[in-house]
Amino acid sequence: MLEKIQLPYSLQDFAGYLSVENLDNHYNILYENYVNNYNQVLRDLENARLQDNYDNIKALEKELAFQGGGAILHSLFFENITPYEKEVTDEFKKKIEKSFGDYKIFIKHFIKSALKIEGSGWGILGYSKSTDKLIILQVEKHSNLTIWDFIPLLVIDVWEHAYYLDYKTKREEYLNKIVDIINWEIVYKRYLEAIKN
Repeated sequence: MLEKIQLPYSLQDFAGYLSVENLDNHYNILYENYVNNYNQVLRDLENARLQDNYDNIKALEKELAFQGGGAILHSLFFENITPYEKEVTDEFKKKIEKSFGDYKIFIKHFIKSALKIEGSGWGILGYSKSTDKLIILQVEKHSNLTIWDFIPLLVIDVWEHAYYLDYKTKREEYLNKIVDIINWEIVYKRYLEAIKN
């Protein structure tokens, strides 16, 4: 069963970026619900198999993708933000420059891409094994518009629940703030794991 990750910092530490009220709702309620719902759908699927009842298989598997995507993407998101500014490592910066030409261009591209998400979704920087490049994707909901060999490295929640309490409809302001608190050590660690496997 999937478990919610434990934060290595307090919600108060994000003052100036995200409020305690926002983070409490996001981390302790919404994210926890995705984890619980994902685990429940896994149990429901197991029960369906045990009872040889596949009448609801399509709905259950669709729900599994939605709840599982929500749970896992939230885990990645909360792991890759930190209240303490961390610089991108020189090694990873070189990979960013190889894929995007320049670090500042990458940040601009990432923010502009996340702004263009239609409705709810995620801005994700990932690694494509087939091209050996970093790619930015807009993932709508939790699973639409994905690439199968794409490994998420940096995940930013662009659902309104992630920012509305603090930024209202100012998604761009939220994104400009959130890129300042990326935990680049975690992002680089994910990259090293991605190229190793």
